[in-house]
Amino acid sequence: MIAVALLVIATGPALAADPVFPPGARVGMTPLVGLVPAKTFVGFETEDHAVKVLVAELPAEAYNEVMNAFKANPAGTGGIKPQSIETSAGLAYYTAENARDGATNVRRYSMILPGGTFSGYVAVQVPESASKIYTDDAIRQMFASAAIRKQVPVEEQLAMMPFKVSELGDFKNVRTLAPGGAIVLADGDEKTGFEAAPFMVIGLIANTPAQPNDRGRFAQEVATTIPGVRDAHITMSEPMRIQGLAGYETRIDATSGKDNTPVTVVQWLRFGDQNSLRIIGSAPRDQWSTAFTRFRAVRDGILPR
Repeated sequence: MIAVALLVIATGPALAADPVFPPGARVGMTPLVGLVPAKTFVGFETEDHAVKVLVAELPAEAYNEVMNAFKANPAGTGGIKPQSIETSAGLAYYTAENARDGATNVRRYSMILPGGTFSGYVAVQVPESASKIYTDDAIRQMFASAAIRKQVPVEEQLAMMPFKVSELGDFKNVRTLAPGGAIVLADGDEKTGFEAAPFMVIGLIANTPAQPNDRGRFAQEVATTIPGVRDAHITMSEPMRIQGLAGYETRIDATSGKDNTPVTVVQWLRFGDQNSLRIIGSAPRDQWSTAFTRFRAVRDGILPR
């Protein structure tokens, strides 16, 4: 038995037993031996940061677009031939190609797999110095272990945020837009769409006004960048204190979603020295009064770490 174990180690990176999901991610896999959770991105890497495995989520339609492109041109282009592989999530497609990262020769792999309401994406980069260990066959073996989980535990998502969320306002679904970046609290889901029911988006924005007198202008400017709203007009915008800190509340009437739902949107900014906390709440106009009470409860339960 000892001899067999030594042989496995000597012949290349082996796979562990179960898929590993990076914190906050719905895409996971069984990483090759030598790969550990990355510290600066979502995925895995070797301890010397030379080999990188990035996992991400793309829109649901991305998988079908890639699948149709592969079927239309099975020979590939530019000498890069697409390949398919079975995973627990379904049939995945991937490519492998030689490239350069600065002065370093690298081998790059990209895979897309179905996730239902999203498409899973995995990108791998292996420098030439590690190519004898992390071979094409080894990467394919790792790709075959790819898996999708439908939900990320709420506690896991909240633990990644740069702030504490102590009140969830009885929202049915919690979903990170980007692990550690922004979070959505919603009564709807990705299948039905968020806009037809109350939802909130909470995150940090790096820009802060240089002068207190610029806060009103800044609040209105960033309010116009809220995605998914159309025919928007600001109905109020005024300063306020949020947990003892300078803040601004801005409200907007607009339409949103594929059904052109009339909505009222509130944006709260809580200003800090380097980052501002941005809280957005949106509700169909006929549900605004009840939703606004929930929005305020969530806002008042957000604390610094």
